[in-house]
Amino acid sequence: MPAVSLVAVPGRRLRTLEVAAEIERRGFSGIWCPSLGDAMGLCQSLAHVTDEITFGTAIQPIYHRHPVDLAQHAGTISEISGGRFRLGLGVSHAPANARLGIDTGRPLADVRDYVERMRGAERQAGALPPIVLATLRDKMVDLSVEIADGAVWANGSRSHMAASLARIPAERRAAGFWVGDMIPTVIDDDLEAARAVNRKTLSGYVRLPNYRNYWKAAGYEAEMTAIEAALDARDIEAVPGLMTDAWLDDCTLSGPASRVREGVEAWFDAGVDTPILVASSTSGGQFVALEELVAAFS
Repeated sequence: MPAVSLVAVPGRRLRTLEVAAEIERRGFSGIWCPSLGDAMGLCQSLAHVTDEITFGTAIQPIYHRHPVDLAQHAGTISEISGGRFRLGLGVSHAPANARLGIDTGRPLADVRDYVERMRGAERQAGALPPIVLATLRDKMVDLSVEIADGAVWANGSRSHMAASLARIPAERRAAGFWVGDMIPTVIDDDLEAARAVNRKTLSGYVRLPNYRNYWKAAGYEAEMTAIEAALDARDIEAVPGLMTDAWLDDCTLSGPASRVREGVEAWFDAGVDTPILVASSTSGGQFVALEELVAAFS
């Protein structure tokens, strides 16, 4: 079974915990909480309302909290959950950080320093959970192998995953180094309607140079170059039409339930330990999308 991405928004947090308990009952392999909202707070609540399922942050931005403070919180959640918590860390994105007045700095050096400072605080924080790094391009993959216990992509290209995973030594994988990918997912019998929602989801990501460079390396240089030209011309309305079906289907899951299930199997076959489905819907918000997801995998 895949894992599920879960967000708790103001006014719906108790309902979100009820959904989390249902996700566990339905046999999904994990719950991962993105940086939208209070991921650490949600994970602490998950420790109390679930019994067996693995859960974690994907991701907690490093610039939002002091490493010693986060180590204390992570150690608490790990202890009270019986070791089911995984701490996903990342730098987030420069535009999101800039809106908060945060300088993104040097991602590789900053992540390395942050993890070192967290681990240096274990004496007062208690044992830390496994640390997973938000990963996209090769240098961050290498860093995750060096200092972390796993790597999680967001919107990774399935066809490029073999090249990325080849950077992880076989002995590290055999020792439990974990690999996940956050996959935008829309279940609808109308394939084109489902794709349209995923195109909207990825419209923000194609504006980010680091993502465009990743997708160029994954073999989609023509698409990304065309999107860059449209962005330079401030022709935002043209961008969705430049997202080809081949590119979209390589990094998202769209369409009828059977097609999505087949796509999940393809992600497993590509070497990803845990496909994390980030559910959206053509007919409603997160709760509707999760109901569709649960039905598809029941």
